[in-house]
Amino acid sequence: MSKRKVLYVSHNHPVLHPGGAEAYALELYERMRSTDGWEPLFLARIGPNVAMDRTARPGTPFSSVGEDPNQYFLFTETQHFDFFKMTSTDKALYTRHLTAFLEAHRPDVVHFQHTQFIGVDMISLVRRVLPQAAIVYTLHEFLPICNNNGQLVRTMNGERCMESSPRRCHECFPHIAQEEFFLRKRFIQTHFDAVDLFTAPSRFLMQRYIDWGIARERIVFEDYGRRRRARVSEPSPSRAPNRIGFFGQISHFKGVNVLLRAMNLLAADGIEAHCWLHGANLELQPEPFKQEFGDLLATAEDSVTFVGRYDHKDLPSLMQDLDWIVVPSIWWENSPLVIQEAFLHGRPVICSDIGGMAEKVTHNVNGLHFRAGDPRSLAAALREAVTNPRLARRLRANAPPVFDIEEHITNLMRLYHQLGGQRSIEMSA
Repeated sequence: MSKRKVLYVSHNHPVLHPGGAEAYALELYERMRSTDGWEPLFLARIGPNVAMDRTARPGTPFSSVGEDPNQYFLFTETQHFDFFKMTSTDKALYTRHLTAFLEAHRPDVVHFQHTQFIGVDMISLVRRVLPQAAIVYTLHEFLPICNNNGQLVRTMNGERCMESSPRRCHECFPHIAQEEFFLRKRFIQTHFDAVDLFTAPSRFLMQRYIDWGIARERIVFEDYGRRRRARVSEPSPSRAPNRIGFFGQISHFKGVNVLLRAMNLLAADGIEAHCWLHGANLELQPEPFKQEFGDLLATAEDSVTFVGRYDHKDLPSLMQDLDWIVVPSIWWENSPLVIQEAFLHGRPVICSDIGGMAEKVTHNVNGLHFRAGDPRSLAAALREAVTNPRLARRLRANAPPVFDIEEHITNLMRLYHQLGGQRSIEMSA
């Protein structure tokens, strides 16, 4: 009996563009390769910012990924992507290239991890080209809802936003008419209508999309499944628990500068602690942020080390020498993978008290909360953490189990079968 095919579509590949959603998507694909009855395919978009030399096969935007015949890069030009409507202006991408790709592989399930840089149009394209295929879409952030980089943060004052409307969105972008925001939402939702089922890795994110207009019965909560790993050893009890780690994109929304300010406050109070910043893509950030980051880092040079880019597979060894993991994002977040990684290795998390972070970390049980965006509140939490060995031991012992990828795969395969059966019934009716 031939295997059924599932195609995973991602906006980036973690080998070229490290990020949580990308790492999860590849891990999911790799685990599906060892399942009975399923053959996974992985399609990851790349662009000129990471692919200086185009390696696509002549006449197509596709190229293979290493020696794996089921992994493909899809090369698209950023200049051809309409970030407002989340669509490609190069319509040959859909009518010619992606159509040919889908017809050649004919997956039974297409599981979108992201459509950024590819376009929401691909969802409707799958429905037209492969009417019997089941379509699943994992929602990782809020780009379809919010034009401000999907952050749900207001442009004029940095206030976090819980809703979108043509009027409110126009207030954030006065140069864009309210009617345009109305049409943007209708355009994206029209393509989303072709999705059979959405999955959300946090209940907070799921509710935001229900409020935005996705029917409750079309979206389910399903956390990121993670591979079991041997837990790294406990920190030495003979020293103070004062080693802090940050893992993530170096950006304004990730709260890196909030953390640097908090570290400077600790140093000013004579608190001995050191923080290692692990993260990439500083060069892609706006100049004002880069300047502010550089100035704060220079001030904190005695208590902060900027490590830079890291490989996801090196996380266990990097966490080995740390006592605390800090997630200081100023936006809501969804379900940061670094929180799962920290708990996998018995490291408590200090995080902002909002959104998907507060949902995953229980204050004073397996981590600590602080007021989002407030360096003094973060400094107070860090002070308590690094000067209280008993607290560190208690929170470390309470690290919760992480949702196992084996159970996750079982859940997804069940959904794939159910949705495939429903599509067959609908097609034969």
